[in-house]
Amino acid sequence: MKNYDAIIIGGGAGLKIARPAADEGFHVAVIEEAQLGGTCLNRGCIPSKMLIHPADVLQQMRESDIYNINFDGKVHIDINKLVTYVSQTVDDESKSIYPLYEKHKNIDLYTCRTEFVDSYTLKVGNQLIKSSKIFIAAGARPYIPNIQGLEGSPYITSTELLRATKLPKSVAILGAGYIACELGHYLDAMGVKVHFILRSKFMRTLDDSIQEHFQKIFEKRFNVVKMNPEKVLYQNESFSIEGDGQTVEAQALLVAAGVLPNSDTLNLQKTGVDVDERGFIKVNEHLETSQSNIFAFGDIIGRNLFRHSANFEGEYLFEEHYKKRDQKQAVSYPPVPYGVFTWPQIGGVGKVERELKQEGTEYIVGLNAYQNSAMGMALQKEEGLVKLLFDAKTHKLLGGHVIGEQATTMCHMIIAYMNMEATLEDMLRTIYIHPALPEIIRNAARKAKASIK
Repeated sequence: MKNYDAIIIGGGAGLKIARPAADEGFHVAVIEEAQLGGTCLNRGCIPSKMLIHPADVLQQMRESDIYNINFDGKVHIDINKLVTYVSQTVDDESKSIYPLYEKHKNIDLYTCRTEFVDSYTLKVGNQLIKSSKIFIAAGARPYIPNIQGLEGSPYITSTELLRATKLPKSVAILGAGYIACELGHYLDAMGVKVHFILRSKFMRTLDDSIQEHFQKIFEKRFNVVKMNPEKVLYQNESFSIEGDGQTVEAQALLVAAGVLPNSDTLNLQKTGVDVDERGFIKVNEHLETSQSNIFAFGDIIGRNLFRHSANFEGEYLFEEHYKKRDQKQAVSYPPVPYGVFTWPQIGGVGKVERELKQEGTEYIVGLNAYQNSAMGMALQKEEGLVKLLFDAKTHKLLGGHVIGEQATTMCHMIIAYMNMEATLEDMLRTIYIHPALPEIIRNAARKAKASIK
């Protein structure tokens, strides 16, 4: 049995602890059964955005007639070449990580599945390894709902779609969250007929104003069927999804109904690590599990399902355990932003309006449409919205949400203001470039100021 100063389960955000700790002289084991880089690099953020950007270009071309520009010739899309390039790029990036760990004298890299034998002992392959300090960052995988006929049918998830060098003529999408909407945009732009199957509405966690704006856009663009799917049939190389007396037919079925934490693969019943009813590992304010000296972070705790927040948690744990501190500190999150790379984009940070209502917080709203700005006039688009939320008493910025052109970039101005604990007056004192998109944020702040009685 090998004994380590630390064991890290997960080669995605887990790497935020592994090499820095090893550089400090600690003997570290890293366990990753798939490719190093985690979901983000290999099966999520990076390949999806590399495919979505060309989709954005195509969508921009589709809408170019508003600028009196017309593309009369047929656009040819070489999906095979595009996807092969993307896959090769992310594979090369992942492969480039391995030498940093294989050659490090203080790191042992295990490229296989692992499970707990007891609270501080893990089985990797045919070997047992042990540590008094273990960090679990094993991530999550696509959730597959229990629908009659789904299991055993050739459905796909985001994992397979991002590697698909040939696309179907039509696809039904089970799901209405970030992943479903991003991939729906990609497929539609590439010429696939997309049918969304929704139980209620798109992206329910968004601020209501932003969600309603987005819902109208996607319902106009796509065939949206609201139903509770009860049965899936696959015959004659085609899917039929039935529910509530309705049927949706498509050549392919994409299941993008959320994620399932990988906690069930670790044999946690051999430990004192507790999970919630959905399988996410429970942690305290120090990201420590119910088992002393076992920590968890990233998607597997279900707190914020973003790589940027997982990286933040990993960096916190490194600082907390491998840098000398006089006193231990609880994890303190700055405002955690989100981004959705659909068409249009969505970005936001902080509170949504219904949270403030539930908390009983008195607040001020600043709402401004893209078209009510100089650059908005240049864009000539009806969609696009900025919403700012301020404390009614202190005028402190509590949240901001953007839907429209470059929303994920625009949002960073709001993120910066929130990190500085800025007020409405701070935002209005700022000089904005004219005529740039961020003037829409200023205009929203002006609307909030005008609403004060």
